[in-house]
Amino acid sequence: MPTLLDFRRRIRSVKNSQQITRAMKFVAAARLRRAQEAALAARPYAQELARVLRSTMARIQEPEHPLLERREEKTVLTIVLAGERGLAGAFNANILRKATEFFRANREKKVLTIPVGKKGRDALKKAGFTFAGEWVNVLARVEFKTAREIAKLATDLYAERKVDSVYIVFSEFKSVMAPNLTVQKLLPVEKIEEEKGRDKDGDKHGESAKNAETQVDYIYEQPEAQILDKLLPRYVETQILRAMLESSASEYAARMTAMESATKNAGEVIEALTLHMNKVRQAAITKEIIEIVSGAAYGSQ
Repeated sequence: MPTLLDFRRRIRSVKNSQQITRAMKFVAAARLRRAQEAALAARPYAQELARVLRSTMARIQEPEHPLLERREEKTVLTIVLAGERGLAGAFNANILRKATEFFRANREKKVLTIPVGKKGRDALKKAGFTFAGEWVNVLARVEFKTAREIAKLATDLYAERKVDSVYIVFSEFKSVMAPNLTVQKLLPVEKIEEEKGRDKDGDKHGESAKNAETQVDYIYEQPEAQILDKLLPRYVETQILRAMLESSASEYAARMTAMESATKNAGEVIEALTLHMNKVRQAAITKEIIEIVSGAAYGSQ
């Protein structure tokens, strides 16, 4: 049976762990605020750039560009954005499960991966996937140059016909408690008709949204090839940057939630151990009192 000293040591150990989890929660909360602001600020630019690109493609008769070439998907490049560290609940497991579901759906095709994040790199390497490149320790401080490097590798592989499509798997920040696991197609860029045709609310809403988007008239001074040469690489870079910011915010949110739960559980363990320790101590005191009273009664006889 554990002694009072054992209980005190266990309680002290749990309290030390509780202090660590509480500190990690506060650190994650502080970083989450900055990451959330960056992710929300990147959304309007990324959405508007995608809208302008698709609107441009709709107005150009048979646009010709290496990044717009459509061919049968025999080789698929997948960019997987996972976390850099653990202690984030089920964040990394959910991302890898979503990626695994995508890989199973494309099991008949050749799959190349670009893991971003140490946890994703380790898991995909263990699973035996072929890497076209890898980036680790880049999500703690998301920088545009990193997104540009990843985008350049993806666009070069697509333009050189080494891959036939490019997808990105990441966790879109929705709220602290409810992330949104997303698989987004980057290349080839989908046209407005294809994008709106899959609208959730039906064909009517999709058609009206399409008409509202194409009603805006633009005057293009540059030639077609020059416009697409600028817009298409910037579109891929922006979408990857936004996904990295969203993934970073989701990871901090998951870590904050996990550390808050761990701190609460540590408090419950401390209360249970303290209660048990008090019962053991009270039983020992009662036993000593009984021995003293019994000894006094025996001596008086």
